[in-house]
Amino acid sequence: MTTKLMGQKVQRVEDQRFLRGQGRYVDDVAVERDLLHAAVLRSPHAHARIVDIDVADVLDVEGVHAVWTYEDLTGPMSEPLPLLIPHPDLTHGRTQYALAKDEVNYVGEAIAFVVADDRYVAEDAVDRIRVRYEPLPPVVGIDAARAADRLVHDDVPGNIGARMEQSVGDAPAAIKAAPHTLTLDLTVERSACTPLEGRGTVARWDPDLNRLQVWTSTQSSTGVRAVVAVKLGLDLGQVDVITPDVGGGFGVKINHPWPEELLVPLAARALGRTVKFTEDRREHFISSAHERGQVHHIEVGFDDDGRLLGLDVEFWHDHGAYTPYGLIVPIITSTQLLGPYKPQNYRVVFESLYTNTVMVTPYRGAGRPQGCYAMERTMDAIASYLGKDRTEVRSVNFIQPDEFPFDQGLIFQDGRELEYDSGDYPASLEKIKALVGWDEFPAFQAEMAAQGRHVGIGLACYVEGTGVGPYEGAHVHIETSGKVKVATGLTTQGQGHQTVFAQLVADELGCSFEDVEVVTGDTRRMPYAVGTFASRAAVMSGSAIHLAAKRAKEKVLKIAADALEAAPEDLEIVDGVVSVKGSPGSSIDLGTVSVLSNPLRYAFDEASKAATQFSVGDPGKPPVPEDEEPGLEGKDFYSPERATFASGMHAVIVETDPETAEIRILKYAVVHDCGHLINPMIVEGQIHGGVAQGVGGALYERMAYDESGQLLNASFMDFLMPYVTEVPDGIDIDHLETPSPLNPLGIKGAGEAGVIPSAAVFAAAIEDAERVGRPEFTVTAMPISPSELFALRQEHS
Repeated sequence: MTTKLMGQKVQRVEDQRFLRGQGRYVDDVAVERDLLHAAVLRSPHAHARIVDIDVADVLDVEGVHAVWTYEDLTGPMSEPLPLLIPHPDLTHGRTQYALAKDEVNYVGEAIAFVVADDRYVAEDAVDRIRVRYEPLPPVVGIDAARAADRLVHDDVPGNIGARMEQSVGDAPAAIKAAPHTLTLDLTVERSACTPLEGRGTVARWDPDLNRLQVWTSTQSSTGVRAVVAVKLGLDLGQVDVITPDVGGGFGVKINHPWPEELLVPLAARALGRTVKFTEDRREHFISSAHERGQVHHIEVGFDDDGRLLGLDVEFWHDHGAYTPYGLIVPIITSTQLLGPYKPQNYRVVFESLYTNTVMVTPYRGAGRPQGCYAMERTMDAIASYLGKDRTEVRSVNFIQPDEFPFDQGLIFQDGRELEYDSGDYPASLEKIKALVGWDEFPAFQAEMAAQGRHVGIGLACYVEGTGVGPYEGAHVHIETSGKVKVATGLTTQGQGHQTVFAQLVADELGCSFEDVEVVTGDTRRMPYAVGTFASRAAVMSGSAIHLAAKRAKEKVLKIAADALEAAPEDLEIVDGVVSVKGSPGSSIDLGTVSVLSNPLRYAFDEASKAATQFSVGDPGKPPVPEDEEPGLEGKDFYSPERATFASGMHAVIVETDPETAEIRILKYAVVHDCGHLINPMIVEGQIHGGVAQGVGGALYERMAYDESGQLLNASFMDFLMPYVTEVPDGIDIDHLETPSPLNPLGIKGAGEAGVIPSAAVFAAAIEDAERVGRPEFTVTAMPISPSELFALRQEHS
């Protein structure tokens, strides 16, 4: 008998294919013999004028079919790429061209595009292109951007793309009147997503159908479809975008279009051949998006208990050379910085600055790690100043369970009120303290100190806005075989969508889990969608799928009721069979109901005979009732009034080597609240992955530019990431479930949570370990490597 799957640890159905090497990525899509390959000439300069481009040596190379520079682009293709998310405070937004026009503004910017018989010929041809540059002085880093001695764009004064301020109450006055005040200056350096699969695009033009097919590794197939149509002068209906398997996204693939996502379709249509571009690893480092780089100045006023009376934050955000994704990252930082606390009076102002480096778009966590770092470092500083336990200071500032929904008085990244829907932060704190052994730790620390070992404990709390709109949709179709086909428009990068969405459908329809097939990211199946980002898949598409399945179920029961001569409310669906409650002998399976849902003139097989005109139907009524459609399917959309807000707390115990300054993780604990859990095992997998990524961001990963704008570590030989030896062996996880009232499933997002508090929790633990014998030791910049920790020791010795 069918059991409910919501909340069950169902094994992921997609994994076996990947484990057996049967994944199908963009680079696997087109293998036909007449396939052409593309390569891109990229700027070697961070800032320069283009004086001349000479492609004469390329045109006669055997195997080269075409070369494009900016001069070859016409119409919409010759215009700047779109600024995807405009904002009134983004007063000087700038985006690049598909191929550079007149000037380059970062190392790696696309200048020319070559299509040839194979990638080797294309790369050789790129090397033959001669470009004369007039180098210009670059602006590298936040300090240089703020100084504004040089400008990235001549028409952007002070390198300031945007300045934005939000406030609640009067923070400066409250701080001035507070019994205690502190000032902090904090830094988070630039990092990047670096998914296993870089960007890739394949396009095929069908002249018979006057139609374009595009396969691309993206987090927004419908977004790519729309911009390709606009830039190539096509109707939406002429463009199909399919997202096959994606080897990681983490935010870098939500930006669209990348130049190649337009140039490859342009070439495919112009040449009448299938064209492929696959990004190599160096290209990904120097030309795909980065994130994280911010500098914060914080002033805080508080009382004897550590209660916040006023919080004033000013920060500077490095958005690189262009702003295609608007102000999403710094807006999230400025609002999510508040976490689970209520500071009473809060003012935040940021400047988003141009530099001659790769553009910045969201990276897993999307501005939240920086905000969490700023807030949690402030909480730790207050506790240290007052001589109080760090958990006590947090407790007195928590929003209480009876205060939800809680309006923070700010506007969130989606333009809606920053209103928390549900949560229980005191309960989470008690759970994390028990999980990590917080109260027992002082004795352990003293014991280790007696042995000459330095150990420390850190805690960090966060709130994450998830499930932002505007909408997602779903289509559920029950086949005559009894199989259920589900389509939703957002894309999948390994989150387990095929499993969790099938669980929701099986629960609602009462069918077998194994009979449900889920397709994502294919505009042929679901043309209206937004994308996968901001921990929104379960909330948005999950809710839409649930609603679509309900619609399909209503039709199932109506048709089956006619066939079984019973009232719909007297029917139940168990294991794919509709029967009269209490009378299992009177039943009909879903496949047969599907047959009956489509009045037929012709009998194609034995099953379809049951739906032909002389077999069923009332001669006095139309075969398809008014306001209904043939077929057994349901379609629906979910559009939220505002975001849901998940929350959590991480704690870590680390040991710092007294001689080498290496950092070893002894214990890691997580308490997470994403509302009702669809599949706890998948949520825990997301947490494990997030923690691993967070360890990298806190201790290893950074994009190191020199003063000329050259990226010094553009390879996995130099860009450090944690191996399995650096990731915690085991992570202790506990869940809290405070359901969201904003969606039918009571769920919140979970995908990004694991990475959000990492910088904050490691900074706290390392500081705690180093304060054994150095009470003034303070960590103010992340990530922190052993060499940097060693240097800090020297400063405090």
